[in-house]
Amino acid sequence: MAAFTSVALQPLVPSFEGTRDHSSWLVSVKSHRYTTGQRLNQMNIARGLTIHCAATKPAKSPAEEDWKVKREVLLEKKVRSVDVKEALRLQKENKFVILDVRPEAEFKEAHPPDAINVQIYRLIKEWTAWDIARRAAFAFFGIFSGTEENPEFIKTVESKLDKNAKIIVACSSGGTMKPTQNLPEGQQSRSLIAAYVLVLNGFTNVFHLEGGLYAWFKEGLPTVSDE
Repeated sequence: MAAFTSVALQPLVPSFEGTRDHSSWLVSVKSHRYTTGQRLNQMNIARGLTIHCAATKPAKSPAEEDWKVKREVLLEKKVRSVDVKEALRLQKENKFVILDVRPEAEFKEAHPPDAINVQIYRLIKEWTAWDIARRAAFAFFGIFSGTEENPEFIKTVESKLDKNAKIIVACSSGGTMKPTQNLPEGQQSRSLIAAYVLVLNGFTNVFHLEGGLYAWFKEGLPTVSDE
């Protein structure tokens, strides 16, 4: 009597475009035993085995909210965008704090003087079934340093800044809330996501760096390094 084992692997992984809610990683293993000469599609015997292993995605966090919703809240809370030269002036003359939400390694390489670094995203740290599925999803696209939302973001910011502090949130690209012909709702970015999370948690003087730190460095504005 010949034995045959079939394995069906169905990876349900996060969509990078955000158009699907893939929330589990499903593995099915079926063991069949066939008599010689029988076709492989015949009925498996009663001892056939089916195993399901599901990794459930955590509930949606504020940072994962749709950009349209985030933008509406930012506009409602009167979060204003400032260009890099105005940001420098506000930092020098009005005691504004630049909150750099890039990864720590990027911050250490170069950042505005006196900026504070609290990363909004970090490298995936845990090894739950869901985290393993996400690592696999990133690896499929050739990304072996996948990131996740930093669960300590607000707690860390609150340890460094008062809720009434004047904050200019900065990332690499900046993004924009301004509509254009190609982007009628602007363009989301890490700094705008961070600004959204801040206002949801009671911070009252939040600004956004238009053009991001790319524009800051391009303009040759003061820069320091921790390396």
